[in-house]
Amino acid sequence: MQSLIDHARTFPHTVARRSDEFRELAAGQAPEALFITCSDSRVIPSLITGARPGELFELRTAGNIVPPYDTGRPSGEAATVEYALRVLGVRDVVVCGHSHCGAVGALVRGDDLSAAPAVHGWLSHSVTALPRTDDLAHAVRSHAVAQLAALRGYPAVRERLERGDLALHAWYYEVDTGLVTTHLPETVGEFGPL
Repeated sequence: MQSLIDHARTFPHTVARRSDEFRELAAGQAPEALFITCSDSRVIPSLITGARPGELFELRTAGNIVPPYDTGRPSGEAATVEYALRVLGVRDVVVCGHSHCGAVGALVRGDDLSAAPAVHGWLSHSVTALPRTDDLAHAVRSHAVAQLAALRGYPAVRERLERGDLALHAWYYEVDTGLVTTHLPETVGEFGPL
């Protein structure tokens, strides 16, 4: 923790050296994409994409799960998606799964999560979408594509797709190699180079 504190203490010096850039950021944001990914500390969207501050609007959840839209129970995930699309006007949404995902691994293995009931409840949003397999990479990729289906159930997403001014993408990031692949909708279930 001390290294994080030390960096936070010196960060104002970084901002001072890049004052024009940070002054622009203070005036507002206009991100290019909504990037939905796992809360896993090894997955850093700006590191993967090279995004600068203000270029990505991020939604991070355990297992990069997009829960079903529920008008009776607004969620932080629904609010983030709606804000990104209706207020910020992002034109692309990326759902990025990753190798070595503990959440998806727990689901495909059927791990006992009784000691973590909130985690168990949260992960139950995706149980039907995941194949039972020993191939974790395949399961994570399938899971990322399934989250695109969940997004299509959100009114803001549906509206923008119908207008033709929104694109949905499923990516898979390999933590140990840095390789990022994308879902190729024309080849069912296949991922290939970006």
